[in-house]
Amino acid sequence: MAPQALKKPPQAPPLFTGTPQSILEATKRLLEKSRSIEDKIVAEVKPQDADFQNVMLPMANDENEGGLETHIIGFYQSVSTDQELRDASTEAEKLMDNFSIESSMREDVYQLVEAVLEKGEKLDPESQRLLEKTHKDYIRNGLGLPAGPKRDRYKEIKKRLSQLSIIFSKNLNEEVGGIWFTPEELEGVPKDVVSLFAKGEGENAGKLRMTFKYPDVIPTTKYAKNIATRKKAYIENENKLPQNIPIFREVILLRDEAARLLGYPNHATFNIEDKMAKTPKIVDDFLSGLRTRLTKGGESERKTLIQMKEQEVKSMGQDFDGRYFLWDHRYYDRLMLEKDYSLDQEKLAEWFPLETSIRGMLTIFETLFGMTFVEVVGDDRSAISPSGKGDDIIWHPDVQVFSVWDSEDQGSGFVGYLYLDLHPRPGKYGHAANFNLQPGFIQPNGTRRYPVTALVCNFSKPTPKKPSLLKHTEVTTLFHELGHGIHDLVSKTHYSRFHGTNVVRDFVEAPSQMLENWCWTPSQLKALSHHYSFLSPEYEQAWREQAGKDEPKPETQLPDKMISDLIKTKHVNGALFNLRQLHFGIFDMTIHEPRSHAEVESFQFTEMYNKLNYDICHLDSPAQIGGDYEWGHGQTTFGHLLGGYDAGYYGYLFSQVYSTDMFYTVFKKDPMNPKEGRRYRNLVLEKGGSQDEMETLKSFLGREPNGDAFYKDLGLA
Repeated sequence: MAPQALKKPPQAPPLFTGTPQSILEATKRLLEKSRSIEDKIVAEVKPQDADFQNVMLPMANDENEGGLETHIIGFYQSVSTDQELRDASTEAEKLMDNFSIESSMREDVYQLVEAVLEKGEKLDPESQRLLEKTHKDYIRNGLGLPAGPKRDRYKEIKKRLSQLSIIFSKNLNEEVGGIWFTPEELEGVPKDVVSLFAKGEGENAGKLRMTFKYPDVIPTTKYAKNIATRKKAYIENENKLPQNIPIFREVILLRDEAARLLGYPNHATFNIEDKMAKTPKIVDDFLSGLRTRLTKGGESERKTLIQMKEQEVKSMGQDFDGRYFLWDHRYYDRLMLEKDYSLDQEKLAEWFPLETSIRGMLTIFETLFGMTFVEVVGDDRSAISPSGKGDDIIWHPDVQVFSVWDSEDQGSGFVGYLYLDLHPRPGKYGHAANFNLQPGFIQPNGTRRYPVTALVCNFSKPTPKKPSLLKHTEVTTLFHELGHGIHDLVSKTHYSRFHGTNVVRDFVEAPSQMLENWCWTPSQLKALSHHYSFLSPEYEQAWREQAGKDEPKPETQLPDKMISDLIKTKHVNGALFNLRQLHFGIFDMTIHEPRSHAEVESFQFTEMYNKLNYDICHLDSPAQIGGDYEWGHGQTTFGHLLGGYDAGYYGYLFSQVYSTDMFYTVFKKDPMNPKEGRRYRNLVLEKGGSQDEMETLKSFLGREPNGDAFYKDLGLA
């Protein structure tokens, strides 16, 4: 991706100048506008005169334009360093959710929508889909219930669920716990990681503080030689959010009650009805079948890892108790990769500085999908900002922004804006995700409104002696999330409702999962890599100090031997990895698929979470020693279940069937085939959710999808 001069885009980027007062005022203004539009439709349109033009279109246009502000208003709570602004963003989201519930339960509007549907106008396919889905949403939001106590209770539940989900997520984002360790207790943890730990004073003098953020806790459990350190880090991380215990319980109870009010046997049936899987039985059969196929491999992998642990424990002159604990797994999995596969993740990371990795990834997207990414820096930010200032088009100094163009026809076609916010900081969203900041759609005058999308991740910050270096798993994560960002950018839909990643949950991961395969392709690994010592004289000197004067200069790109060794590890301990995913998916289905509401009330969620973990993965925990199933409440950190993946976590594995099918069928022989890349962009990514996702898949594959490639790739065929 060569540096390019900025061509002024036809659309200015958004401004991030919100204050606690301004975003609450804007929220109230937008909600009042939406309410007045609905009131006007009801006042002016009689059911017999209702059509798409006078009922659906005004609401769709309002939804399109409202998203230009509301997405950013809600985004501040995930990225702002200002506590008051985060709180205001959270409060604004509550107001928006409450209005959404009120709006979705307006019987007067619903009757007009139903009248439009019954009229049977000849509409374009996307408009027809909008009409049908809107009508179904009203039914699913309680308007199939007669007016009265049941409908009122349903509305009350929806509002309470919205409040609880927001609080749960806020607790996750703003969690600030940690553990003080002595340097001896952290033996084995990479110096680059430990150097970023806070240094203690007073009673903690001489100690270092590991937070529960990913860049701290994962390397600690992966590298700490001290078993007690790994155990403490793992268990306290599982128990970091006790305040979410009652919230989680109330949410599951309310979901079940709401589903039964609508006549569904449980929440899973309600939620899966409009997904690709359609029924809980299809999901349960898929998860059960995969579990059967994986269990034997998981047992074999566990035995090998136990032997490794036994050898190490005995070499330290200690007795081995035959146990292989949850907090052992990252450590011995890493040790196996180093010893048996010559794979040193820390060494490998030297070839993946964050900045060059990003440039390499964007170059892949440029070649494959016909795109051009131009970073907007310095005076160029001021040139495109509506205010003429440069710092108001970003929300934090760490943030990068790119203008994105079509490379066909000399890059004349604007695509949208891509933002990258890649390092952890207090109060920031703690995982890795793609956020749509402004949707794309067709405006009433027929012109296109271009999308704005952001990647929010938590990779380690650079130091004076080293840039931010990515483990291969982090390279894959970054590529995956960029995949969501590309989906968001290139989508071309008429309505924002269907833009980009607004597809059913058990398909949304498939496009990004497919792109992960590029991180396991020799030619692309080579192209992505660039040893950090070549980036500057300072980095070269730092590398030399660490490597020693006799160490030969590294190759600029990742050596073929290291690439070969890495690729051999793709499915090492893969059965245990996927069994862990099954634990999450089966727990999710179990709590959302009870036989009765009384059964939900009797659920002991912590015990169920930990028992299922052992039953599926067979990794020991305190429960296997003293029967303590309350040792850790991991469900309280399971943000997916209150963030849209309820009765839907199976989608990660389910959509992998589709993603692997697409890769093996179309890209495996030639991953950088630009013709197929353009076809994929046109037939899959551009469609968003504007058509049935199964039709999208079939049009791209030329047939019905199947699981052959999925099981073959896992070595289970």
